[in-house]
Amino acid sequence: MTPIIHSHRLRVRYGETDQMGVVYHTNYLNWFEVGRTELIRHAGITYRELEEKGVLLPVTDANISYKQPARYDDEVEIRTRVKEFSPVRLTFAYEIVRLSDQQLLVSGETMHVFTNTALRPIRLSRAEPDIYDWLDSQHKGGE
Repeated sequence: MTPIIHSHRLRVRYGETDQMGVVYHTNYLNWFEVGRTELIRHAGITYRELEEKGVLLPVTDANISYKQPARYDDEVEIRTRVKEFSPVRLTFAYEIVRLSDQQLLVSGETMHVFTNTALRPIRLSRAEPDIYDWLDSQHKGGE
């Protein structure tokens, strides 16, 4: 069982770097968000639509490991996959790779819980079974 990896490319913008031209460390967490929103968009639903259905996905934990810096104008790829999945929790894993040399720059994870708009935990399998089934298939590699 190999999870499906969704990829999204972007080019490092000047405003994401410090005076040395190196990406400021918190921007990688923003890129993690880009990765997971694009993965969910791939299912044919946006984060906005998910929230309009009354399902929120707050971050409960984040883990990040810096390997090499990204620099201004580098083209990078955000690789996102569903690492762990249950009816109430979800963990995404990420790798950010520089495309020119395939160098792994950053890896990490974000853990989430499914909640309603009052931030009370819900079971996604009951609230939105189609979305639950799609995420489950991503976790299982599209089986």
